[in-house]
Amino acid sequence: MKVSSLFLFSALLLLDTAAASPSAKPGKKKKKDWGNKKPKNFIMVIPDGFGPTSELMARDYVHWKDNSTTMLPVDGLIIGQTRTKSSDSYVTDSSASATAYSAGIKTYNGGVGVDSTFTPYATVLESLSLQGFKTGLVVTSRITHATPASYIAHTHHRDLESNIALQLIGHAHPLGRRVDLILGGGSCHFLPSTTPGSCRPDSTDAFTLAKGLGYNVFQTRSEFDKNPKLPYLGLFTRDHMSYEIDRDSAKEPSLKEMAIRALNDLYSATRKSKQGFFVMVEASRIDHAGHANDPVAHLHDILAFNEAMDAIREWIDGHEDSPTTMVATADHECGGLTVGGDIPQDPSYWYAPSWFAGSRASAGVLAKRFLAFTGSDEEKKKFLREEVLKPYGISDATDAEIQEAAKITSSGKLETWLGKAMGDRARVYWSTGGHTGADVTLYGYGPKVEEFAGHRENTEVADFIVDLFGLNLESVSRKLRKNQTWVDEWVKPAKGETMKASVHGH
Repeated sequence: MKVSSLFLFSALLLLDTAAASPSAKPGKKKKKDWGNKKPKNFIMVIPDGFGPTSELMARDYVHWKDNSTTMLPVDGLIIGQTRTKSSDSYVTDSSASATAYSAGIKTYNGGVGVDSTFTPYATVLESLSLQGFKTGLVVTSRITHATPASYIAHTHHRDLESNIALQLIGHAHPLGRRVDLILGGGSCHFLPSTTPGSCRPDSTDAFTLAKGLGYNVFQTRSEFDKNPKLPYLGLFTRDHMSYEIDRDSAKEPSLKEMAIRALNDLYSATRKSKQGFFVMVEASRIDHAGHANDPVAHLHDILAFNEAMDAIREWIDGHEDSPTTMVATADHECGGLTVGGDIPQDPSYWYAPSWFAGSRASAGVLAKRFLAFTGSDEEKKKFLREEVLKPYGISDATDAEIQEAAKITSSGKLETWLGKAMGDRARVYWSTGGHTGADVTLYGYGPKVEEFAGHRENTEVADFIVDLFGLNLESVSRKLRKNQTWVDEWVKPAKGETMKASVHGH
């Protein structure tokens, strides 16, 4: 693929920007002294698929826009690194990693809240709920997806999302309803099969069941804005929520808005009680953009994650009457992202974040837009140039590139092509469309978090929470296993059922 000679222009533009801006003075925010306080609440944040290079890519983009910015919000919260392997692979998937974070055990890729023998293990969310804590799950994926599922469900495979939906609301859970606040996407697994857009294989109406279990159920932004009372279940999309760059704020709240709403509602419900709250917040779609090798979508979801993390830190500072500890770490890196690469053009060592400045939509949305367009070959080429490439940030497409892209008839292949076209310009590259085994960054803030600093195994996240709150996960695990009928019907594979060999992070 031919790349424009505007690389030199990008280099000069970056240098001009740096020269015109005041000197940057890197420095961390002054650390808050928490003394001997113990946390009443715990916030677990999982930026799915987020590796160290992902943060660097976003940081340098923001620095290009404002030379005085040398750190993003999460950079000042770094306390170590996390090792991510699962029980059956040096490269984990999200369900195995989230099970390590939630239950403190290693499991196989695809397992949700179970070990390699399909034995269910209790999670910190379940244990805290039984002690009287309020709990919440906030995600930008389907709420039945691997990461949130691993905090409340127990099943031999992550793809059984209609099963997971019923466990999530407490209908098919031996401990009953354990989650007080649920926000995200994925309503298709709650709709009966007779409803258009349903993903369920049966006629079960999980929304009606949720209402019967006490949930206030809503599916629109306007209902979210009306401050529903706990417990509530709010799902804004049939599938995953939109990438941040594609999000319509009139229809979908941001990760930051959902996280702060959750913190405020859980705080209000617990401020006068001895027990506090536990909430897991997942910036889910960083990972999906990594799988798609879409640097534009990846960048903007990383920035949204940073915005949410900064707001969470400020929330903790503003609620000293209810001490809260926050730990954040990715479940794994995704895409094998690199910044900088060897191509014929000069300069040899270069990353050109300026290319991202013109991006207005993800590659996936634009690819579908093009394939839905009908017209002559020449009209398609013009549409591709003006309504697909330019909104993606590529304003210098060559005739050869237009000819090549116009021949693509698959949305997925065009999405990949767009990501590579942008990557060649910005010099952002991927080694895989899957996960990697890279260590991920460990972040923390709040009382006792310094005790968790260092290089940690992923199971130690759950161990830290257990120690902070004096939990006994084994006693709760025994309660789960006591119901053998539930274990046989909901957790283990059916007799003769073949385990799925492949696991995908989408």
